Amino acid sequence: MTQQPPRHPAPPSGPADRAPGAYDADAAHLESLGYKQELKRSLSVFGNIAMGFATVSPVVGLYAVVQLGVVVAGPAWVWALPVVFLLQALVVCVYAELAADFPISGGAYQWTRRLIGPKYAWIVGWITVCALIFAHTTIAYLASPWFFALFGWTPTPGKVVAVAALFLALCALINAYGIDVLKRVVDLGIAAEAVASVLVGFGLLLLFREHGFSILTDTFGAEVLSDGSKSMAFLAALAVAGWAFVGFDACVAMAEETVGAAKQVPRALWWAFISVGLIVILNAVAVDLAHPDPAKIMLGEDLDPVTTAVVAAFGDWSSKPFIVVVIIAFIACALASQGGGARAMFSMARDGVLPASKTLRRINKRQVPLGALAVDLVISCCALLLGLEASAIGSIVTFGSSALYLTFLAIAFAALVARVRGTWVPSGIRLGRVGLAVNIGAVLWLAFEFVNITWPRKLLAPPDAPTYQVWAAVIGIALVLGTGFAYLVVARPQRALEAAALAQEAAAVPSQHDGTAHDGTAHDGTAHDGAGHDGTAPNSPAPTTGSTA
Repeated sequence: MTQQPPRHPAPPSGPADRAPGAYDADAAHLESLGYKQELKRSLSVFGNIAMGFATVSPVVGLYAVVQLGVVVAGPAWVWALPVVFLLQALVVCVYAELAADFPISGGAYQWTRRLIGPKYAWIVGWITVCALIFAHTTIAYLASPWFFALFGWTPTPGKVVAVAALFLALCALINAYGIDVLKRVVDLGIAAEAVASVLVGFGLLLLFREHGFSILTDTFGAEVLSDGSKSMAFLAALAVAGWAFVGFDACVAMAEETVGAAKQVPRALWWAFISVGLIVILNAVAVDLAHPDPAKIMLGEDLDPVTTAVVAAFGDWSSKPFIVVVIIAFIACALASQGGGARAMFSMARDGVLPASKTLRRINKRQVPLGALAVDLVISCCALLLGLEASAIGSIVTFGSSALYLTFLAIAFAALVARVRGTWVPSGIRLGRVGLAVNIGAVLWLAFEFVNITWPRKLLAPPDAPTYQVWAAVIGIALVLGTGFAYLVVARPQRALEAAALAQEAAAVPSQHDGTAHDGTAHDGTAHDGAGHDGTAPNSPAPTTGSTA
């Protein structure tokens, strides 16, 4: 077992964050964790919150699944949302503790490497990269029909995929211009969210209710799809609601670009999660109460209940403006998600543990991981081909949610193992025994929700759907894990990190005799000279605090 790195004081926060001293403190903190500052650090806490808010996105998170929710449990499906919200808060708590101690881009890989070891971390990093790429692929696919609605085009599977690919290319172009441009566009998306979710939600709830509040407990007989069991119908609703509360980890993805990251990223996590969560619940209730005929949703006659409710309430004139603000919100969401995916890939590549790491860790003059962004775009466009099967939307959302919840589970489990071993004692945010209880609760919840989401359900697939659509989440997770473990065994990417650790231990002996530190050692004793998997040297990987598993 390696030595636990020393605790580092968090950089200052508040108005002084933008002072050169604050930036220097952030760079020093990052260097103490084993890396040089390569990305542009210019985001304030509000900018970081915006990234998280845009990725979780009330519009994307709710509007994509509200029809599925009503189908599986009727209007009563909305009760699944506060349940998932409260239990996901346990996960945010664990993330906040980790972000305070390790404010590094690519949190899943970086955190688990320090908590358990390089092999486990590589698998978690691989799952995370796949999950994030598939997440914004799904976002683009869900955004595409809104363009057809705006321009009055007739959608076909091929056209929907083509528009989604152009959508991703536009997002990649904006991302390539740097964090400042990205922030401005995301801010525009936040403004669109305010109109499309907050104002519309309150308007529907307060002025245009079509039903009494009793409808919120009515399933409209939806349990017949779950063999007549209301409990099974609610479990299906919990699975659908899971999609609405993912993406807050985008705050972590931008940690190396946030001023005062050790203090501000945990704050941003909470602000983004709580604000989006409350808005999602507000809008779900509002749509239930304002929709003119929920029975049509359940019969599959209304595939876009949100627009139906808005137009019925505000009039036909509101249709196009509403679609425009929804599209802007989708753009902001995809931008932040795509940026997070590229940074997760970059974070692994700078340690030399991915194929073509030299390309993937390339930074352009605007301090953007351009290599990772380009590869992300290519893979995302290839993944869009799954959308050629127009009836696969339920399966696509299910697999996307399943992969993200597996990432959450892997991180929470690693944190719990390190706590129990005593190799990680949170220093930035100290919750003591409460922290352990919260961590246990997070692991139990995530294990349940991962199985619940992944469980093959015919009611989430179209009628007479082929078996592979019903089992899409199981098949997808099996493929991701199978390829990850195969690469780990054959290519042994963890050797880059293990070599660095061995070099550090060998250098420690002579340095103790002459009282000097080895040249390739970081502040926490990390060797910087390990060879990367593709023959390049990783950018100063820090040691793990757990075993080398």
